[in-house]
Amino acid sequence: MVFVDEVEIDVTAGDGGNGMVSFRREKFVQKGGPDGGDGGHGGSVIAIVDSSLGTLADLRYKRKYKAERGVHGGSANKYGKDAPDLVISLPPGTMVYDRETGVLLADLTKPGESAVLAKGGVGGRGNARFATSTQQAPKFGEKGEPGETRLLRLELKLLADVGLIGYPNAGKSTLISKISAAKPKIADYPFTTLIPNLGVVRVEEGRSFVVADIPGLIEGAHEGVGLGIQFLKHIERTKTLVHMLDVSGHTGRDPLNDYEKVNVELKSFSAKLAELPQVVALNKIDVPGAAEIADEVEKQLRKQGAQVFRISALTGEGLPPLIYTLADLVEKQRAQPAPVIEEVVTYTVQPVEAPWTAEKVGEREYTVSGREIERLIAMTDLDNEYALRRLHRKLERMGVNKKLKQLGAQDGDTVRIRQIEFEYQDEDAEI
Repeated sequence: MVFVDEVEIDVTAGDGGNGMVSFRREKFVQKGGPDGGDGGHGGSVIAIVDSSLGTLADLRYKRKYKAERGVHGGSANKYGKDAPDLVISLPPGTMVYDRETGVLLADLTKPGESAVLAKGGVGGRGNARFATSTQQAPKFGEKGEPGETRLLRLELKLLADVGLIGYPNAGKSTLISKISAAKPKIADYPFTTLIPNLGVVRVEEGRSFVVADIPGLIEGAHEGVGLGIQFLKHIERTKTLVHMLDVSGHTGRDPLNDYEKVNVELKSFSAKLAELPQVVALNKIDVPGAAEIADEVEKQLRKQGAQVFRISALTGEGLPPLIYTLADLVEKQRAQPAPVIEEVVTYTVQPVEAPWTAEKVGEREYTVSGREIERLIAMTDLDNEYALRRLHRKLERMGVNKKLKQLGAQDGDTVRIRQIEFEYQDEDAEI
């Protein structure tokens, strides 16, 4: 399967069904009254975590998702059916961002967790809902509310307890293949690992942890050099890091210099990464001459307070002490109280000083905007004379007409609301 860790999708929830305008018509029953039913609610677009998924590959070729609209209301007070929600399955560790604002909408980590990505529109009310003692035969209903549309960016961050880091060919892929059932591609050339590999390490009965083989980091990775940020972000969720150093002497590089450079990259990318518990594995100790190099490297690292292990990922030498130490560190991290995280809102409405605003945009042109106003326009049947009268009354009560007059609007001026143009009429003007 192709590993995909970032995709962009467009989601649109279903519109609400329109309310019905209808009157009872039965033999021998005069003035039966309004009986138009409400429209059904539109379907929402919902993301749910599926633990069987490991990548975002399923979303790579389908970028647009649209839920169904609600069924229109019927006569005889029949309510329209609500539309089903559209469910998108995502792997654990998926973060959902609004592409336009960059706001984090949801951080989905646990199987079964869900988030509403776009909310379905409310069904419009039928004319039976507008009947009153003074208005016994309303000849209008509401249109369904439009469903939300969002442009999203999905980013997958692997969920692993231990992350293996280090320069290319330090032996990370070999180690993960040795201590788990993972079968990564292994070869002796830079950037063998082009995707992060996950493996489960079973220490003993009831003790296990997940390890991620993170592709090689090099100088400048936090700025995108090499495989760069594409894989650095996957380390953020780990609890412990294993810093692997090649002490074979065959690379021509200084292991201590590699150690410093990789840690600089971690710190440059995220201060949180630099603070994670880290142990050092001096790998390829089985190679002739490696022990002498390891002696000096270990001496310098221990002066810095590092916990050092000598291993051979190929032969298995020194692996048991490393594995048990990692298991202890992971269990210690798991036992710590989970940090208090601010609740992630599923929808974000930008705060405004008022529910709507009006402004002059041309010599004789004005715009009125705001969620409340735009929702009212969207749910009004503009082809219905009675619905337009109701709209005018509501705008009057909300103070829209008064505000436009204060801005200098005169008869015949153009007022634009939600891409719909109206002609302003000053009913208080002298005739």
